[in-house]
Amino acid sequence: MRLGVIDIGSNTVHLLVMEARHGARPVPQASHKTTVRLMRYLEPDGSISAEGVAALHGAVGDAVAVGREHGIEATMALATSALRDATNGARLIADLSELAGVPVEVLGGEEEARLTFLAARRWYGWGAGRLLLLDIGGGSLEIASGVDEAPDVALSVPLGAGRTTREFLYEEDPPAKRDVERLRKHARRVLQDAVGPVRDAPAPDHAVATSKTFRSLARLAGMPRQVMGTGERWRMRQEHLADWEPRLAKLSSGDRTVLPGIGPGRARQIVAGAVVAEEAMRALDVDEVEICPWALREGAILQRLDHL
Repeated sequence: MRLGVIDIGSNTVHLLVMEARHGARPVPQASHKTTVRLMRYLEPDGSISAEGVAALHGAVGDAVAVGREHGIEATMALATSALRDATNGARLIADLSELAGVPVEVLGGEEEARLTFLAARRWYGWGAGRLLLLDIGGGSLEIASGVDEAPDVALSVPLGAGRTTREFLYEEDPPAKRDVERLRKHARRVLQDAVGPVRDAPAPDHAVATSKTFRSLARLAGMPRQVMGTGERWRMRQEHLADWEPRLAKLSSGDRTVLPGIGPGRARQIVAGAVVAEEAMRALDVDEVEICPWALREGAILQRLDHL
């Protein structure tokens, strides 16, 4: 089956075209991404502005057209925290469902964590033992832990890179040191209240990070790639991330784009992502994370194939 997944996230609308069949590894065939950054379109009442609605319509329409060009046989459409939390989200989801030709499934934060954990489990395999998963999106941070395909603990907190940039670091570029520290204190408070069930779980055999934010940070602060049985790996230590975070904060968003792994679409919010990543690793006593290439989209595909 040639399956298209339209992921309507807080930062991008991303179409992934996969050759997928039950019992086999999904094979990517094409990818199309439009940067939207919905957090910049949030109004004071929590709605997405008319400009943001137009940007979403255009991005989803482009994804549908590209999927048609690649001959997809079935389509899935997913929406995460930005649409989930918007006050006009229900109406917008109905419009986007009509445009996509399939119902847009709005995932709760815990479901995001569970699907991403499923993807990581399938990537690493049963022999990897207990996994601890971290995923930083545009609107939220997902954390999960477990030894099976369904995690024992799955939670979501509003510490996405786009959300925290808008709330704490949007006034100045580069951000003021005081604002970075305000964000750090906020992240520590949120995590202290949330991560108790994860800290109470048994120690993981592997701490795994997914998402573009973690991949970009690992390109900067991580160790060289290592070729292993299932592909390439990046590893990133907390101490190296802590060293890079203040250096990133001193650069303007334009200057950050010359660094490896940081494109224009992520340059403004990578500082917030680094702060959240560092504080999450600290809160969970994680010294090092391994970067997993599979995440939410792959998890959704795998679940769909299991149901079939």
